[in-house]
Amino acid sequence: MLNWANQFNIFCLLDNNGYDFEHPAFECLLAVGCKRSFAFSGQNDFEQLQSFFDKNPSWLFGHFGYYAAHYAHAKKQETDFGDGFFFEPEIVLRLTNSKIDVVKSNIDEAIILNEIHAVAMAGRRESKAIDIGSFMSKETYVKKIKQLQLHIQRGDCYEINFCQKFAANNVVLNTIDTYLKLTEISPAPFGAFYKLNNNYCLCASPERFLQKKENRLISQPIKGTSRRHLDSAIDEANKEYLLKSEKEKSENVMVVDLVRNDMSMVCEKGSVKVKELFGIYSFPQVHQMISTIEGTVAADLPFTKIIEACFPMGSMTGAPKKKVMELIDKYEEKERGLFSGSIGYITPNADFDFNVVIRSIFYNETKKQISFFAGSGITFYSNAEEEYDECMAKAEGLMEVLL
Repeated sequence: MLNWANQFNIFCLLDNNGYDFEHPAFECLLAVGCKRSFAFSGQNDFEQLQSFFDKNPSWLFGHFGYYAAHYAHAKKQETDFGDGFFFEPEIVLRLTNSKIDVVKSNIDEAIILNEIHAVAMAGRRESKAIDIGSFMSKETYVKKIKQLQLHIQRGDCYEINFCQKFAANNVVLNTIDTYLKLTEISPAPFGAFYKLNNNYCLCASPERFLQKKENRLISQPIKGTSRRHLDSAIDEANKEYLLKSEKEKSENVMVVDLVRNDMSMVCEKGSVKVKELFGIYSFPQVHQMISTIEGTVAADLPFTKIIEACFPMGSMTGAPKKKVMELIDKYEEKERGLFSGSIGYITPNADFDFNVVIRSIFYNETKKQISFFAGSGITFYSNAEEEYDECMAKAEGLMEVLL
């Protein structure tokens, strides 16, 4: 499917890698081609996106960049993917139980399936090892964390997500093979392979930002991480640490409260509930603490109002959201772009599902540049050295893919 899709300038593959998070309706959902599109410009983007959809309600796939929110423009530079982009695809395919269904197409189903099978055996090619480096030294990272903790001490904020960028130049990347390697090493329930002209996002996200099914809205923020270990006893101890750590639970509950507050602005009064608090989920490289918040939205509420009220997600910003975004602008040295934004889809009846763009590799084919981000949540109780180690542990997983 990917070899076939790569002939198109724009495509979006959403991949749950066999995880069963809130009963997904597909293993993979692939949208290719572009009948029409809408790009964010910084002027009433959410309203314009709603108008774009209302003119012809249909499948839309695409992304919200971190800077899509109106108050996130303080220090923004131009990023490869832009602030937001959505396209109505020419073809939508659903893969379920190794069977491909054509959800939407003007082309005969047999022709599409024959084309896919004709390229299915294309050989895999080796990419050269990439020497990727950080824009920030350990000393600088630790110093900035301590500066952020002074803001927390003063009461400016309670928790802040702080990240750093890793990058390499002069890279020729086989994007399909790299994505397959990424999903082999780090399979995740909200994976995505997104191509927008010459820009690629290879995403192994374990986190859902927001899903709407009819009038039910859910969010599943992640806060709390511990490493996996080959020794089962140590691995179980690391898992128990997450469950019992007051530090990790305090980080998680702060984000849960933030998400509850965001959702309460668009949900029916009294309907926002925490379905699961401090759930521990194990992935190949890390254990994660995930909570699930749900609420009920009015049937006639525009989907863009719902997303705008909750974006960007609390797990990638902090509390209070507006203040910590100002601090992120001040202390992070590189703009986030699509990182900590969201990739997903909108259905013709205005349901939607969006991930959190983390654990992702970005590649600009024209500039031959590759990059990714890693970071952690900072609180008053954080140990700066340990936060750096957590950041590097997340980065190592992506570096392994690129070696």
